[in-house]
Amino acid sequence: MSKVKIITDSNSGILQSEADNLNLKVVPMPFTIDGEEYLEELTISQETFYEKLKQDPDINTSQPSVGYLQDMFDEVLKENDEIVFIPMSSGLSGTCSSATALSQEYDGKIEVVNNKRISVTQKESVYEALAMAKQGKSAKEIKDYLEQTSKLSSIYIMLSTLKYLKKGGRISPTAAALGSMLKIKPILCTRGGKFEKFAMALTASQAKRKMLEQIKKEFLTEFKDEYEKGLMTVSVAHTQNEADALKFKEEILKELPKAIFRFVDPLSLSVSCHIGPGALAIAVAINNMLNNKVEL
Repeated sequence: MSKVKIITDSNSGILQSEADNLNLKVVPMPFTIDGEEYLEELTISQETFYEKLKQDPDINTSQPSVGYLQDMFDEVLKENDEIVFIPMSSGLSGTCSSATALSQEYDGKIEVVNNKRISVTQKESVYEALAMAKQGKSAKEIKDYLEQTSKLSSIYIMLSTLKYLKKGGRISPTAAALGSMLKIKPILCTRGGKFEKFAMALTASQAKRKMLEQIKKEFLTEFKDEYEKGLMTVSVAHTQNEADALKFKEEILKELPKAIFRFVDPLSLSVSCHIGPGALAIAVAINNMLNNKVEL
């Protein structure tokens, strides 16, 4: 039986401090603030990041260098037979593509998963992969399963401000100005590609209601079989908005009794760069491993 190591990146929301206990490696996603590079949790904390954000700096996101990934792969393969690397969605970062190209040099020892996930849905994939590795599944078996179930997830996120989308060129200055004047709360959605406009709301309460109603609709339609079997998980993510995130969790538990609630996590800083503070998200994803009683 091959010894398989799981690697992910910090967009999953899994902390470096959690990685060792999970027998996991986490690649820190780099970004720059006024030209200076930072690595989430290693060289900058969530608290310091949001303090710097108040100064309206120039922020740009990046990706790990091929050399960094190669060094990590080489080090991990000294004690393991295979690697499963689960980066954030290829639709949102070039890391997946770079890692896939690099993996061709390792004679099938590295499988790079492109299952269209980010944040807590990506984290759910990592937990499934860890469980499968404990069951003795090969790297290819894990990759194939994660990619086959890639469509069984969705994310809806309410933004508190349009400022950071404007700065990143993801919305026009006119639309941003109008939204700010009207105090509109935009709701975005993703299934692994780019974040798309889903709806607009006038208040945070209205936005939460719209997101929750959409998830309930999905549980009655495209995810119905998995939801009825107790395989769909629900999580909440946020940017410097934990109190509201915890309240949202309670609302979700009341309205989705058959769903398994999993995480309340802060969004990774490389995502927060683009959306700013005050955001609130609901995410759903399948987890077939929970019912298998596999201890992680």
